[in-house]
Amino acid sequence: MQWTLVVPLKPLARAKSRLADTAADGLRPGLALAFALDTVAAALACPAVKDVAVVTDDVLAGRELGALGAHIVPDEPGGGLNAALAHAAAVVRSSRPETPVAALNADLPALRPLELARVLESAAEFPRAFLPDAAAIGTTLLAAAPGYELLPAFGEDSRSRHRASGATELDLDDVDSVRQDVDTGADLRAALALGVGPRTAAAAARLLIEEP
Repeated sequence: MQWTLVVPLKPLARAKSRLADTAADGLRPGLALAFALDTVAAALACPAVKDVAVVTDDVLAGRELGALGAHIVPDEPGGGLNAALAHAAAVVRSSRPETPVAALNADLPALRPLELARVLESAAEFPRAFLPDAAAIGTTLLAAAPGYELLPAFGEDSRSRHRASGATELDLDDVDSVRQDVDTGADLRAALALGVGPRTAAAAARLLIEEP
């Protein structure tokens, strides 16, 4: 089974506000873009992934991610993260109704293609499934098999919300790169310890250089 991944990305100017303790305002957009580029590059290299659709209205991000090979879907109807994901999944399935679809966070800079493949292989056993994040509070991946709606419930305590929606929680070892999203400085340090992609490594190096 080959999946289409739907990756949401808010405008870079508003991205990663919780990194304020780690990165100056001028550096956060670059970090957010680097995270997304490394995430999408790793996803496209995953043998279980057919293609990636990025939901964004950010012109720079759309251009850079499109150059990697991602399809860019406008952020409609402008109703927030879950509405954007549902819209993108509907766009994908309008031409390929039997495609398995998974929503994947855009801030997984340590993502490993083979670990992602393990997660998707496990998700394929269920109508809907999700992977909790490293903090065991949120969600980094939500999958829906052919014939099932994605029904995203991202946001505060999305692990509990996705479980309550009937999605199966995936209990997998050794997929830390798929769990480690980056919202805070501590998250970024954890991702760097796992080993991040080249764009995030370069952005983090600039961050260190520019620290007082």
